[in-house]
Amino acid sequence: MPELPEVETIRSQLSTLLPFAVSKFSVTKQLKKDVLHTPINLTNRTLTAAHRKGKMLDFRLDDGSHLLSHLGMTGTWLITTTRPTNKHAHLILEGTTPLGPRYLTYDDPRRFGHMYHLSDEQAQLKLNELGPDLASSLFSLEFMMSAIKKMKCRALKVALLDQKYFAGSGNYIANEICAHARIRPQRLCGKIKEHEFPLIYAAIQKVISGAIASGGTTFQGGYRDTSGEKGLGVNNLVVFWQETCQLCGVTPVKKTVLAQRGTYHCPKCQK
Repeated sequence: MPELPEVETIRSQLSTLLPFAVSKFSVTKQLKKDVLHTPINLTNRTLTAAHRKGKMLDFRLDDGSHLLSHLGMTGTWLITTTRPTNKHAHLILEGTTPLGPRYLTYDDPRRFGHMYHLSDEQAQLKLNELGPDLASSLFSLEFMMSAIKKMKCRALKVALLDQKYFAGSGNYIANEICAHARIRPQRLCGKIKEHEFPLIYAAIQKVISGAIASGGTTFQGGYRDTSGEKGLGVNNLVVFWQETCQLCGVTPVKKTVLAQRGTYHCPKCQK
């Protein structure tokens, strides 16, 4: 958390602010210690575009370099007209935008995020560690089938969390995909029937598009967008964090632990 829909919401909102001509920036000791993995120098640089692959934000700069930002559990980027003063503002960029002077701030209370300032070649190598983005045209039914068939001994939900094949997925997304596909998350990939692959693929599209349309999904004190607002995707959830399955409307949702993650399914709807 944040997962693909949350990061895409942030990316889309940041794009309205670009180009962002940085006049000065400040970095906290905590960012350097816990989040920032490379030296960073953004003074007099311009952020020209904001892209995304999986859960990784990819800021393009005017000198050809990239600022890659993985938000971890509690990270976000905030847009403000005044300089932020809260203690979790670990990177503050001050500059001018098409909308006027603005502050762009990386805010991360738990500091589990990751940040890299890399050359174009280095950035591409880093991004190539991820598989096709779940929302991209490269993530096809054929690719998905091939990926799942490679992981015959993995539970389906565990396979859906593998960023080498399902870039952008996370715990709540994987639970919801299994629910909409009507497959128990514990089912081994080798036991998936041929007619079920299109169901999984359709479930991925449904879950991702629905969460993006809702501005992401916020759980207890979690994800916030660039204005500090919560996402409304929790209203779309059918098994994750639900007491009763929202597909059948009557069956209590069963919670288990799979690969050290809370796992939810409907014993009636999912087989």
